[in-house]
Amino acid sequence: MRAVPHMVDIADGVYAYVQPDGGWCLNNAGLVVGAEGQSLLVDTAATELRARLLRAEVLRRSAVPPRTVVNTHFHGDHTFGNSLFPEALIVAHERTRTEMSAAGLHLTGLWPDVRWGDIEVTLPHLTYKDTLTLHTGGVRAELIHVAPAHTTNDTVVWLPEQRVLFAGDLVMSGVTPFCLMGSVSGSLRAMARLRALGAETVVPGHGEVGGPELIDRNEAYFLWLAEQARQGVAAGLTPLQLAREAGPGPFEGLIDSERLVPNLHRAYAEVHGAAPGSPLDVGALFTEMAGFHGGLPECHA
Repeated sequence: MRAVPHMVDIADGVYAYVQPDGGWCLNNAGLVVGAEGQSLLVDTAATELRARLLRAEVLRRSAVPPRTVVNTHFHGDHTFGNSLFPEALIVAHERTRTEMSAAGLHLTGLWPDVRWGDIEVTLPHLTYKDTLTLHTGGVRAELIHVAPAHTTNDTVVWLPEQRVLFAGDLVMSGVTPFCLMGSVSGSLRAMARLRALGAETVVPGHGEVGGPELIDRNEAYFLWLAEQARQGVAAGLTPLQLAREAGPGPFEGLIDSERLVPNLHRAYAEVHGAAPGSPLDVGALFTEMAGFHGGLPECHA
């Protein structure tokens, strides 16, 4: 591992667990500790070792393990550590459970050299459809389905009293957004919906904690992406050709810029009339992205 994961104090009993540098599979998690040691964990981690480190940090701030874990979406970096929290009731959107079951441990095959450890798919025990309110030791947490955006099953966790938003991968910080399995237009609608909550602190799915400016930056990326796709279709360029010609544009400072290729495929699909969230060939587009990048993107999980 490179930089050390660390807890960030956000509000009384509210923390963000940040895993630098936020690249592939280096996701963030969140912790809410209420009265009598009751706690809520937002997402877990990709590998056994990282999940064990997360658990240790959680237990430094809570007398007992979390009684609830919320998965913001089905991707393995946010869910593979579920099994390291056997005491918890795992909660997620209903499509998260479906997609987790279908995907299994597929993510491990994309980066076979990562030391994934002894992990298993532990599915959500409780699912919801639109919204769900949890009460943890007197702290109110609102789960809101905001999708399709990053995926078709994104959940954000909103703490209205603390004005804290755990945005999952709907929002990235210093990291290229990724909407291959979701929607460009849906991501733009999601940014408007998140902004309307009035968060003072935004915990992104990857990268450093910030404020509402993170929503603005992600929105700017998706607006630029949509315009690039419209121009590329009009010029008769394929998404790969356009990516090579345009590059990351004003977003070259974001890590994992190779995501531009699959993101453009999603944007092109919508320009051609595909429904937001409609399936694309993820395996083929991951291979194309790797070719564009000049090799397999680095994953330091």
